[in-house]
Amino acid sequence: MQSKILVVFSLLMAANLAMAAESCDAQAASKKLSGAAKTSFTKKCEADAQSAAAPSCDSQAATKKLAGAAKNSFVKKCEADTKGSSAATACETQAKDKKLAGAAKTSFVKKCVTDAKG
Repeated sequence: MQSKILVVFSLLMAANLAMAAESCDAQAASKKLSGAAKTSFTKKCEADAQSAAAPSCDSQAATKKLAGAAKNSFVKKCEADTKGSSAATACETQAKDKKLAGAAKTSFVKKCVTDAKG
């Protein structure tokens, strides 16, 4: 049951991030940003949008009425999952900006996510 909830939650987050990405790109364009400045701005903008749209891990734990070790374990995993999905989204955006496709995109995103986690 929890995995189904997580899948639905992930899909909703992806939809919100897609809308945020369009909005962030539009904001960067209106500010006439390009190159590294655009990438940096877009990455921060998307992270801000994600944190504003997603309920915090602590509030999710409270909703599930978790306490003690169960709460700590849930929050730790939730935050790691959130960081991982955020990194993956940012890396996908960077790959798109660089117009990468196929194996080059896959390799870039994989290395980017690894670097972001480590």
